[in-house]
Amino acid sequence: MPPDAESARRTAEARAAVAASLASVGGSVDAELRTRAADLHSNSAAITKQENELAKQTVALAKQSAQWQKLADTSTKKLNEIGDIQNWAEMIERDLLILEETLKLADGKKSPESASGTNGWT
Repeated sequence: MPPDAESARRTAEARAAVAASLASVGGSVDAELRTRAADLHSNSAAITKQENELAKQTVALAKQSAQWQKLADTSTKKLNEIGDIQNWAEMIERDLLILEETLKLADGKKSPESASGTNGWT
């Protein structure tokens, strides 16, 4: 073989070896990237599913919270009404005691000493 032909053959072999090496490296990098892309895609689907479930749970929690708030408001209102009734009853009782004492005084009866140690409205 002539020297130019031998040099051309060696150059062609070297090129073929470099091309094969690059194809091998490229294939392994490509396979790794494909695996990563598949993982990202499946993880994205899982995250989307979790987001949807979280949105549903958030709506359910908001409904439950609204129900509890309504119950708390109703209970507070009823407790206030009980307090109002108690105050009303105490005022009525006080008015009746005053009325009773007034009637006793009007009849000229001396009122007995009260629990507070006083003898009435003198």
